[in-house]
Amino acid sequence: MGSSSRSHKRQKVDHVDDSTAEIVAEQSEESLKSHPHPTTESSMIHHDQGEFKNITRHKTTAEQGETLENGPINPFTGNKFTDRYFSILKTRRDLPVHYQRQEFLNIFHSSQIMVFVGETGSGKTTQIPQFVLYDEIPHLINKQVACTQPRRVAAMSVAARVADELDVKLGEEVGYSIRFENKTSPKTILKYMTDGMLLREAMEDHNLNKYSCIILDEAHERTLATDILMGLIKQVSKRRKDLKIIIMSATLDAEKFQNYFNDAPLLAVPGRTHPVEIYYTPEYQKDYLDAAIRTVLQIHATEPEGDILLFLTGEEEIEDACKKISLEGDELVREQGCGQVKVYPLYGSLPPHQQQKIFEPAPTSNNPNRPGRKVVISTNIAETSLTIDGIVYVVDPGFSKQKVYNPRVRVESLLVSPISKASAQQRAGRAGRTRPGKCFRLYTEEAFRKELIEQSYPEILRSNLSSTVLELKKLGIDDLVHFDFMDPPAPETMMRALEELNYLQCLNDDGDLTSLGRLASQFPLDPILAVMLIGSSGFECSEEILTIVAMLSVPNVFVRPISARKRADEAKMQFAQPDGDHLTLINVYEAFLEDHGDLSPHQWCRENFLSYRSLTSAKNVRNQLYRLMEKYDLPIVSNYGEIPDAKYWENIKKALIGGFFMQVAKKKSNNKNYLTIKDNQDVMIHPSTILSKEGEWVIYNEFVLTSKNYIRTCTIVKPEWLVEIAPKYYNLDHFQKGDVKLSLERVISKVESKRNSK
Repeated sequence: MGSSSRSHKRQKVDHVDDSTAEIVAEQSEESLKSHPHPTTESSMIHHDQGEFKNITRHKTTAEQGETLENGPINPFTGNKFTDRYFSILKTRRDLPVHYQRQEFLNIFHSSQIMVFVGETGSGKTTQIPQFVLYDEIPHLINKQVACTQPRRVAAMSVAARVADELDVKLGEEVGYSIRFENKTSPKTILKYMTDGMLLREAMEDHNLNKYSCIILDEAHERTLATDILMGLIKQVSKRRKDLKIIIMSATLDAEKFQNYFNDAPLLAVPGRTHPVEIYYTPEYQKDYLDAAIRTVLQIHATEPEGDILLFLTGEEEIEDACKKISLEGDELVREQGCGQVKVYPLYGSLPPHQQQKIFEPAPTSNNPNRPGRKVVISTNIAETSLTIDGIVYVVDPGFSKQKVYNPRVRVESLLVSPISKASAQQRAGRAGRTRPGKCFRLYTEEAFRKELIEQSYPEILRSNLSSTVLELKKLGIDDLVHFDFMDPPAPETMMRALEELNYLQCLNDDGDLTSLGRLASQFPLDPILAVMLIGSSGFECSEEILTIVAMLSVPNVFVRPISARKRADEAKMQFAQPDGDHLTLINVYEAFLEDHGDLSPHQWCRENFLSYRSLTSAKNVRNQLYRLMEKYDLPIVSNYGEIPDAKYWENIKKALIGGFFMQVAKKKSNNKNYLTIKDNQDVMIHPSTILSKEGEWVIYNEFVLTSKNYIRTCTIVKPEWLVEIAPKYYNLDHFQKGDVKLSLERVISKVESKRNSK
């Protein structure tokens, strides 16, 4: 990307006034004679031949930038602008942010770091990076502009939109980079990316030298990666005075960002909003999902024209609501003559082509009193990351899924939790984008005033930090205690992370990164999965562990619709490997790759109650991880068919223990429940788990907190393997007295006597 080996090229832009000529750099008369119509890349002039002047960071005016935008030639490609470009340009010029372009440039030129607050719908995510592009023309100085997003969906959809606005092909001058997908090229000058991907780049290049400007968008969401990036970029800004930094937020909690970045200047731009009426329920709703569906249908039956946005917490809930609203909407069409309803889901793991459907127009209706309507059902992605025009009604049940980590019992869970007041206000604001709107809050006004917190807690205060600590160590930050976090995490959480990484042998006893830790940090995975994958060749099953890791990295592959639960469970048992779920995942993936005769892979998945989307995603993830293993010369082997079946599965289980040795539970002697090792949490095996018999010792992938404590995705293991593979963790001095310790003492003495007899 912008590598120095490539000759950067630039052509003359016609119809530019004298003041702009400084930016665009005039060509000599001879060049013009030889290239009268410089519209192809081959006709551009090499600036390294001395034919350009003033190739430095330019200080342009808004007027100069607009002159370039209005010109016939695209300054980034050398081609003529299309007619479509000019029609989109009119829309862009109507955005609120456009009217403060000069004010933005004044602050941008006079300071290294600035804070930009733009309400949702102001156009900040799409326009600010373009203002910077037209100001810097970064390809002339062999640089790029980066704009980070907390969510993959936003990075992909915004990149596509901006590519259209700049009249370039997505993946060329404008691209995106997300986990397991990189749509950029050597031509890329504007890169939208998840904050996690920029963090990964910083591990390799501590000064982020390829960028002239870094824009951290949606900073108010305070994801884990955003918080680390802010601390990191603050450090980089001291070493690189030429690096420009823009912190963008949708809420007016800007003072905190300004203070953190040494009193950085602030520019606030209002959104294009209309008044929104807020309605509360008179009493508490027992079933918010049912209340939400009823509210949507009532709006459709009684309210004037306008689309509806409903906020729910996750994929299953959203898909369930989509089906119910579609069915009942069809009934309203038949029975009451209502207009047609089109329902669209929106959540992070939805494929890009399906996400784009939310921008389709509402169905038309012949009866103006009975309008056709679009209903978008979304997670909190639609709160700030995406703007959907046409939304007039918002239904807000007041919940979202939040990650919560308890360091004492090492449990990280996604829990449905009440939203904050700031989120509630963001949601309501979505209704007033195109005209006055209405927001229906499915909770009482008293609950809003007294029970909702002002702002959501930053993710760094409620996450397992083992990946974070590994990233910081790889970034060369050894003094974690004094790292400049905006909100420092609890010391106990940090200690747990250091302890976990030490057991995984990613950090030595002095807290320094080991060679295994350095290698593990190259994989975009949780350290547990990365270490397991790296060690799998020692058990001659890296092909199988690759498959398991890929399957664990995507949403659940098993589909269990309410209407066909029994059939779905029977279908799942066809793939079952009696000793557990991790092994069953291999069978599912291998079956998916087989030839299914007349059935397409899509149909085969439907018949077997499997998610085609998740399996396709797993295949993509596996390919990427495979390439990473090749890159770092890790052997990719399998002994399938070469050894007895029992030994084959045993090797895979041992390789799994290489990562999951801290996530082990032992069956209690007096009942069916299990106890987690060390933490002594009373847990049950999740009903979705495939185990033909109840093993005494199991490893598990996740600990789920619902009405009970469940462990999910489990596989039976032998305790002697635990002691052999992770002797440091199974040092009995670290265990409390009790059933687990007694059992382990027996296991260890048995292992030792066997060893001695040899």
